[in-house]
Amino acid sequence: MKIDAKDMTYRQLNSAILDAVESGNEEIELDNVIGQRYIGRGLDGNIIITINGTPGNDLGSFMNGAKIVVNGNAQDGIANTMNDGRIIIHGSVGDIIGYGMRGGKLYIKGNAGYRVGIHMKQYGEKVPVIIAGGTAADFFGEYMAGGIMILLGLGSDNGVVGDYVGTGMHGGVIYIRGGVDPCNTGKEVSVLRADDDDMKLISHYLKEYCDCFGFDFDEVMSKGFTKLVPMSHRPYGEMYVY
Repeated sequence: MKIDAKDMTYRQLNSAILDAVESGNEEIELDNVIGQRYIGRGLDGNIIITINGTPGNDLGSFMNGAKIVVNGNAQDGIANTMNDGRIIIHGSVGDIIGYGMRGGKLYIKGNAGYRVGIHMKQYGEKVPVIIAGGTAADFFGEYMAGGIMILLGLGSDNGVVGDYVGTGMHGGVIYIRGGVDPCNTGKEVSVLRADDDDMKLISHYLKEYCDCFGFDFDEVMSKGFTKLVPMSHRPYGEMYVY
């Protein structure tokens, strides 16, 4: 089913999407999307939404199993508290993506902004994954409590990630293709070289990622990865009295 989002408010568009889902449509294509917020919020099941345009903030927030494909860029807050499903962005994204993300996969072909993966978490078999093919700005993995983030830096010659990487990190793991200067990381993280087990984990996710965007898997894997893990599960424990 196709929906033309031209001149629609975000409320009108999301109401039209909900009506389409309730009518039994499992594949929905949205044309002329220009900044409408909350698309895919709380969706579950086998719903597939294809977006032609630029969705607004909180794309896929609280999503619980659907799939969203964006043929373009997207704005801030993608996958906010997402629980399951997949979001695939054929472009770049804004800030605070994956905030509190609890599960599912977020694949970005291009660059990401500030505070990617802030407060990401995991529980049991729920492991959220964020992969970006380009660069990321400051505070990548801030207060990260769980999950996996992979940053590839493809096509970048001026550094892959900004400052304060992993500040407050107390769970999960970050993989950065190439190296990262320890001066750019938070004091709470250890900077290590990815070992064979890490490379197996990375390749598991990158095979699917490369298939999504047509990247050469062998070329992407031809460069080593740096691993960032927290030094403590309670980095600020001494600041509190209890």
